[in-house]
Amino acid sequence: MEIRHTLSQKETQSLDSQELRDNFLIQNLSEIDQINMVYSHYDRVVIGVALPVSPSLALPTYPNLKADFFLQRREMGIINLGGKGTVVIENEAFELDKLDCLYVGRGVPNVSFKSQDGAEPALFFLLSTPAHQSYPTRKMSKEEASPTNLGCAETANQRTIYKYIHLGGIQSCQLVMGLTILKSGSVWNTMPAHVHDRRMEVYFYFDLPAEHRVFHLMGQPQNTRHLVVG
Repeated sequence: MEIRHTLSQKETQSLDSQELRDNFLIQNLSEIDQINMVYSHYDRVVIGVALPVSPSLALPTYPNLKADFFLQRREMGIINLGGKGTVVIENEAFELDKLDCLYVGRGVPNVSFKSQDGAEPALFFLLSTPAHQSYPTRKMSKEEASPTNLGCAETANQRTIYKYIHLGGIQSCQLVMGLTILKSGSVWNTMPAHVHDRRMEVYFYFDLPAEHRVFHLMGQPQNTRHLVVG
């Protein structure tokens, strides 16, 4: 598991473009039959991707977590961004279609991931935070999520946010997780550029055509608390 350390305001102001990418862009997490993770010291968030094609992949633990198993003192949100897949929590199987979300609470020792069809594998995006309380495992589809429409066509940022894990949806200790879908003709998700002093954010971009590019604007560099997965 890769470790990303935090930077002070003064350090961040002095970074050039490549150094900003090295510190705030996460790449190459999606590997066949692998679970890859990054531990960020911003809020001790762990970002990961599980891409099972042939075998079932078990959620590992890591020495730096100082835990007997991954979720001993953590909670996790999972969104399937690929083909049909299954997440097994202990002995209970949860089938996830594309854009379905699954929350797994603190204290669950055994979690595994598998695809229903290796020709169209599931791609599970994983996001985990420390937790001081346990909440029950719960699945939610995009259709069940709470949609919020934002932006407008005139500023090319018309979009719908689907809220999965939040105060009015799936209950968690501190994890918040959702999905943003841009409307046709809109290109901005982060405009106007803004900062987050209360908590950090992780953006995972997916289903982008090969010829497209993403520009993620994060407000004043000294207040940046975003990680971008591409």
